[in-house]
Amino acid sequence: MTTYGTIPTELPQQSLSLIVQAREFLGSGLGSRRKWEDMINIRALNLPPNVNEAVGRIRMNIVFFKTNYVIVVLFLLLLTLFFHPTSLVIIVVIMIAWFLQYFLRDNPLSIYGFVIDRNMIITVLTLFTIAVFFLTDVMSNIMSGITFGLTVVLAHGFFRTTDDLFVGDEKDINASQC
Repeated sequence: MTTYGTIPTELPQQSLSLIVQAREFLGSGLGSRRKWEDMINIRALNLPPNVNEAVGRIRMNIVFFKTNYVIVVLFLLLLTLFFHPTSLVIIVVIMIAWFLQYFLRDNPLSIYGFVIDRNMIITVLTLFTIAVFFLTDVMSNIMSGITFGLTVVLAHGFFRTTDDLFVGDEKDINASQC
């Protein structure tokens, strides 16, 4: 009797370790997020006096608020895709294809007796993803969402003063200047 098609009662150790690693990675990334109150401090917004000050502010704010900025860009990208539901559906279908054919498959894919290895699956999925993105308007919608998000990030970095960002964060600032 085979166990193909049955639902396991517990996850295999490899799946559990992958889930734990993903949770730790996301937790460490989101753990470095700064307080939103610090980021959206209205009293800390003003025009820089010159171009050098503006570039310095943008660099310093990117180092200090990098995780917040990634969240803002991804949120604005998602918001942009909500206005283009066809693109959102295409992205979801591609994500499902990647998960079903690459990430969640333990056994090699077999079609009509031919075994297809993981490298071939990666190649086909990559070519399919690139073709769909460029043959539809998905790529332009993604690029417009990312451009919109980066514009918001640069505007914030330009206007947000960096005078109050040094408290306890010298290691982040020194790491960015290397």
